[in-house]
Amino acid sequence: MANNYIFSLQPTFTQGLIIGQVSILALLAVILKYLFLDTSPDRLHEQPAYRPRAERDVSAPDTPSAEVHDASSKIPESTEWFNILVQQVAEAYRSKLRNDTQGIEGDEILRRRIEEFANNARPQNLLDPIQVHAVDIGTSAPRLSNAKMTPVSADEHGRESEIEFDLVYTDTVSVSLSTAYLFNYPMFAFARLPVSVTISLSIFSCSILVKPPSPSSPAPALTVSIPPSFTLDLKTTSLLGSRAKLADVPKLHELIEHQLRRALIQRGTWKVVLPGLSNVAEVKEEAQKEFAESLS
Repeated sequence: MANNYIFSLQPTFTQGLIIGQVSILALLAVILKYLFLDTSPDRLHEQPAYRPRAERDVSAPDTPSAEVHDASSKIPESTEWFNILVQQVAEAYRSKLRNDTQGIEGDEILRRRIEEFANNARPQNLLDPIQVHAVDIGTSAPRLSNAKMTPVSADEHGRESEIEFDLVYTDTVSVSLSTAYLFNYPMFAFARLPVSVTISLSIFSCSILVKPPSPSSPAPALTVSIPPSFTLDLKTTSLLGSRAKLADVPKLHELIEHQLRRALIQRGTWKVVLPGLSNVAEVKEEAQKEFAESLS
């Protein structure tokens, strides 16, 4: 009769198999319930601990957009990528000034262009036509370093900032030219003083300020400016006179450097028009308004 019962005090193979299957099913149920399933009523309305990136709150303080404007907590970024860009832009201008022509023919094209520009800019009542003998537009480009961001103002669109760079430019840029200074007394062009000059750049360095466009401006533009306190070191050789010649007159060197400094100060701010948002005329009008407001 004892053999007719499934369970007995002495477990059989069949009893062990059934107990093993039941224990596995029970363990599986516990794992599913307590590790993967959550049926607690208090947690039905809680937000999940992880949300996909596209659904994250952009105003949260740990988002990248909030960190971008915190300049004080960011390590200064290298400007080497921008120096490479400036070098390539300079090479493009050099090539186009020579009509993409190499050798002596390209040098002559460049010389004629510089000569035409110089004669268009010369004061005709003071100088004879200028003849350019040789031009070297160099092989290098300005190098920027030590980028610093400085907040300058704030409007309804948020804080505005300026980016300041240290700029250093050393190259073989030079021009050799000749003309004559006109003496207009007692009559126009009464006498002429022949002048031959060679001007070479030794070094130009300054701090350059870049101001991003303001969203609230009627004509948004990128502003690049050079402060008046810059370093300009030129090497000048000169000859004055017809038969008797005076070489390397210091006053002439001072005059040339002074005129170049004044031109840089007067034209030391450039506005870069944003395509599709404004045009050159609108940016000029906005700049004139800003200048008038600064004087008032």
